[in-house]
Amino acid sequence: MELKEKLISSFMAFEERVDVNTSLHDIRIDAIKNFETNGFPTKKEEAWKYTSLNSVLKNDFSVFPKNENTIQYSDVKKYYLHEIDTYKVVFVDGVFSSFLSSTTHEGIDVCLMASALTKPKYKMIIDNYFNKIANKDESLTSLNTAFAMEGAYINIPKGKVADKPIEIINFSTGTEAALLNQPRNLIIVGENSHVQIIERHQSLNSNPVLTNSVTEIFAAKRAIVDYYKIQNDNIEASLVDNTYIAQKQQSNVSVHTFSFGGNITRNNLNFYHQGEHIESTLKGITIIEGKQHVDHHTLVQHATPNCESHQNYKTILGDRSTGVFNGKIFVEKEAQKTDAFQQNNNILLSDKATINAKPQLEIFADDVKCSHGCTIGQLDETAMFYMQSRGIPKKEAKALLMYAFSNDVIQSIKIPELKARITKIIAMKLGVNMGFDL
Repeated sequence: MELKEKLISSFMAFEERVDVNTSLHDIRIDAIKNFETNGFPTKKEEAWKYTSLNSVLKNDFSVFPKNENTIQYSDVKKYYLHEIDTYKVVFVDGVFSSFLSSTTHEGIDVCLMASALTKPKYKMIIDNYFNKIANKDESLTSLNTAFAMEGAYINIPKGKVADKPIEIINFSTGTEAALLNQPRNLIIVGENSHVQIIERHQSLNSNPVLTNSVTEIFAAKRAIVDYYKIQNDNIEASLVDNTYIAQKQQSNVSVHTFSFGGNITRNNLNFYHQGEHIESTLKGITIIEGKQHVDHHTLVQHATPNCESHQNYKTILGDRSTGVFNGKIFVEKEAQKTDAFQQNNNILLSDKATINAKPQLEIFADDVKCSHGCTIGQLDETAMFYMQSRGIPKKEAKALLMYAFSNDVIQSIKIPELKARITKIIAMKLGVNMGFDL
């Protein structure tokens, strides 16, 4: 049985485990119908022209894991940002682990989507926010919606500042021969509130894993959201990450994506402006090798006047790895005084590495400041020669140049301990041993 048919038949079993007498039931039914109609995306679709999931979809993925495995904190400690105290929402094979988590309802609400989707006290919030900005025509988003049950629910009330960062971590143990994991996150940040969130998906062995993740983020007036995605997984792990962000006036949302490991990684990042004087920041660093593949698709929809967006993605590709950057800035007629910037810089370390870059501007307003740029090249041989002539070995000189290439993105990380962690991971990826085990 092909995976699509298996999922459609599994949906019937899923329905027996949830309450069908709710408005959420209708949302799930519409979602599975859309997935049944469209199926998995293929390279025939323009948005997936350079990314094929065929090799991943050949696996016989388990949809409902047996949950027989237990892991100890010592097994996974190195994947936490343990240098500082954080709230933690941890899932093991798609199931919440209270033992590994540290959540709270004091002042802010950091808990589970399963609770928010099923408990009456959350009904009004779910009705107002769940599946409201997710793309209902996107087949993998629809698949996630159909099976939506577990994930992180974060609600920062009006005027609250989260006293410490929040980590969302999804571990895959490998108990199943192959696992399909579908976390669903809902994050609501109230007026004048501030939160920092770190998200990670991590396999603990070499069994194939496909994670199909959807996150909806709502930033109210003058809210500040700093979101960091760490993607440094095993070579048999693939990830499709759909993140949708709605911003009200004077809000400031930044998303940093660090893609260092995994088989196929696809990041769809979508910003929607719903008020004036909004600021959106999208930054990323990709460093991959072997036959790894990372695809970044970004959209910033400027629909209101006097807003800014800044995109800066850096990619370093070695061996036969492939990268994709498809960034779109859409400026509607009403969005006068828009200031939108997009930059994508790529370094190819091998003649067999490939980058497909497509920066796009669609502008329907006449009083705007918009620009985009893309560069593709190799390391500067003159700079290499200069550094070697000053006594720096070739390997270290090469690593220093690549680190400098990434540095402006690193410097914009606002959590010092996370900045140090990312710096050390990058140093390892570039072949400089700093004694850090990740």
